[in-house]
Amino acid sequence: MTQQSFDFDAVAPEPPPAPLPPPAALAPMSPEAMAQALAQHPDFRVLRRLVPCGDYGPGPADHGTTPGAVQRVLVLDTETTGLSHRSDRIIELAMLLVAVDTATGRPFGPVTVFEGFEDPGMPIPAVAQAVTGIRDDMVRGQRLDEAAVRALVERADLVVAHNAGFDRPFVEARFPFFADKPWACSFADIDWKAIGCGSAKLGALANDRGWFYDAHRAQVDCHALLQVLAQPLTPEAPTTGLAHLLTVAAQPSFKLAATGAPFDAKDQLKARGYRWDADARVWCCTLASQSLLDAECEWLRAEVYGRRPARIEVAALDSRVRYSNRSGELSEREV
Repeated sequence: MTQQSFDFDAVAPEPPPAPLPPPAALAPMSPEAMAQALAQHPDFRVLRRLVPCGDYGPGPADHGTTPGAVQRVLVLDTETTGLSHRSDRIIELAMLLVAVDTATGRPFGPVTVFEGFEDPGMPIPAVAQAVTGIRDDMVRGQRLDEAAVRALVERADLVVAHNAGFDRPFVEARFPFFADKPWACSFADIDWKAIGCGSAKLGALANDRGWFYDAHRAQVDCHALLQVLAQPLTPEAPTTGLAHLLTVAAQPSFKLAATGAPFDAKDQLKARGYRWDADARVWCCTLASQSLLDAECEWLRAEVYGRRPARIEVAALDSRVRYSNRSGELSEREV
C-alpha cells in the first residue's frame, strides 16, 4: 500500500461564526432586540410565544385588488374525558370563525371566538386532567351554549380540525347539526412530510414557523392551527394550508376495504398504510382521488390477491361524511 501525505495546512479553516454581542452590550437590550441578535447567529434558533390573532386585517377589496369568493372557515378543537365518543364526553369546546379569500387562501377580518366548558356528568380521569389541565371544579355545573354553537356553525362553509377523525364524532354526538357541514382535517389532508415537515403534530408545525405555545387547551390550539394554516405551505409556493383544505374539501375521496385479503398479506397492507378496522374485521385505506383508487386496485390485484378474482368494497366519501362515523355511497369493485 502506498502511503500518501496530506497537507493539513493547505486546507483553509472554516470561518468562525460571528460573535454574539458582549454581555455588556446585551444588558440594556429589550427581549425582542436580544431575540433578533440571536436569530442572526447560525448556532441559535429563536421561538416566540404565539400571540392569538383576533383580526387578520383588511380584505383584498380594501387593498384595491379583486377578491375571490369568500369562504367562512370554522377552526375547532375539543378536550374530552377520553378517546371514545361513545363512552367519553366533551369537557371543553373552542371554535374560531374567520373569512378566507379563496383567491389568496388568506384569512381576513375579525375572528369570532367561542369557548366553553361542559360538565361531563362523571369525574374527569386523572390522565385527561394531566393532559388538559382541566379539573372537575372547572367544569362543575357548566354546560355548552347550544344556541351559540349552532349560530356559529350555521355561518361556516367548512369545519377544520387537526384530527377530524377524533373531533367530528364527539361534536356530532353532542350537537347533531354538525353533520350537515363539510369537514376537512389539517392533520390528514395535508401531506406535511412531503413538504419537508418532520412531524404533523400541531406543536411541531408551530415550532417550524417560529412559535411555541401552551398546548392542550382548546382555544389556544385553535389559534395555533389557524395561524399555521394561514401561512404558505412552503417558501416556494404561495398556497396556504387554508387554500389547500378548501380544495381538498371540494373533492371526493374513497375508503377502500380489502375484503377477503389473505391473512399473510397483513404486513404488506400495514406497511402500505392500511389500518385494521376491528369492527368490520378488514384492512382499510383512504385514497384522495379516482386515479389513486385505480392504482391501488391494480396493486391489490398484483400483490395481495395474486391475480385471482376478488371483489373489494369501496365507499365514496365527500366532505359531509368524511371523518364521521357515517358511511359514504358503497359499491363493490372487481380486482
